[in-house]
Amino acid sequence: MEMLNSTTRKHAFLALIFAASIGSLGGCATIEGAGEDIQSAGEAVEEGAQEASN
Repeated sequence: MEMLNSTTRKHAFLALIFAASIGSLGGCATIEGAGEDIQSAGEAVEEGAQEASN
């Protein structure tokens, strides 16, 4: 049960990050800004994955 709960939380976290990154793309005026937003979202997902694996 613990494994299912952890997986569910991980998926919910990733969905939240994805939704936030899509929402933030609407505020970008340039391709450079979009790239920075995508990079920061990727870093947040990476950090979340590392925390979830510990």
